[in-house]
Amino acid sequence: MRNGTYRRVTALTLGATLLAALPPAASAQAADSTAIQVTAEAARTVDAETTDDFAVLADAVLTRRTSALLDGSQATLRAGAALPLKGDVHVTSELAHAEDAATHVLHDRRARLAALDEAYTAAETEVDVDEVRVTGDRATVQVTETTMLTYKEIEGGEPPTTGFQARHELTFVAAPDGTWELTGFTPLDGDGPAAVNAVADTVGDSGSTSTGVADEPIDEGGEPETDGPAPQENQASIIQPTVQVQAKVSATASYDYTAMAKYAEKYWKNYNSNYRKFSDVGGDCTNFISQALRAGGWKNDTGWYKSYKNWWYNSSNQTTSWVNVNYWASFALHSDRAYNLDNVYKLGIGDILQMDFNGNRSKDHSMITTYKSGGVPYLTYHSTNTYRKSVKSLVAQYPRATYYAFRT
Repeated sequence: MRNGTYRRVTALTLGATLLAALPPAASAQAADSTAIQVTAEAARTVDAETTDDFAVLADAVLTRRTSALLDGSQATLRAGAALPLKGDVHVTSELAHAEDAATHVLHDRRARLAALDEAYTAAETEVDVDEVRVTGDRATVQVTETTMLTYKEIEGGEPPTTGFQARHELTFVAAPDGTWELTGFTPLDGDGPAAVNAVADTVGDSGSTSTGVADEPIDEGGEPETDGPAPQENQASIIQPTVQVQAKVSATASYDYTAMAKYAEKYWKNYNSNYRKFSDVGGDCTNFISQALRAGGWKNDTGWYKSYKNWWYNSSNQTTSWVNVNYWASFALHSDRAYNLDNVYKLGIGDILQMDFNGNRSKDHSMITTYKSGGVPYLTYHSTNTYRKSVKSLVAQYPRATYYAFRT
């Protein structure tokens, strides 16, 4: 039971005891006073200024986390900045200790990235408040974080920036003096790789942050079996080759890979309103790569929507292969629109990378390559919305995942 609740319950209990000892008139007056107090607490609201304060504190927490990933002494000092323990809106001491532990996790992640020759020199974070709900002395605040990081030039040719959007839920408790304490900070995204500054998965940094990450819309049977056994994919190595990979040899000469990349980078956080979104029904990742592939020349393959042998989208429906990770892979191989690569570093512009977080051969997430330099592919995807995340970063964050690479 949190302190604010404890104090309120104790006060009400004490009030009831005192009422019994007072004369009738005084007892009635005291009862009215207690009722007014309870009503006031139940009707507590949050004004625009306090909402802004909530956003500022969320920004401070997230900026501190991201700073732990940055290269340089100034970034280290910024990451070590103390979170406010007092003020109109502040954190509890317990949460401050948890964030200190999170900083150590992120320092370890920074070291793993550095060993792979990847680093970030700067970051900018914006926090938008999406919703505030107040019940009694508690406020639940949902926010969207948009963070852009600047790549450090190590090998040359790195893209200027990488970015992501992540949603979080904050829990505040009102103290008797009217101040608000931040007691909880929970990630809301669970449909794909966690953001690079996420700390929910602190044990080995190796698995998905959600047990439901593999759930996709219209997946009625897991692995595709309609119309016979589906083609089997081959796992890709995550070991970076010592010799730079040769230029991409296309699956077909008719595709426009630049158009695929431009589409994905245009809509990585601002969704195309011409398509339905599946963010709340299993994840939008495969829907997103299907849109990008269509922008680059993939044509509809008509037929039964549940068959992995077909791939299409229209104003009222779409095939399972359009939105489901496993069905997409089966269609791509069956139709010869793609073939497997044996190493993730062989991915080229317009190629697809899929991940199996749990090693159960049921893939969980789809991404498209939109940039490549120095032999390193950079991926853009939905769920969590992400722009130009390097394969190195994925491998550092999920070293025990299984990866499947597709040449389109």
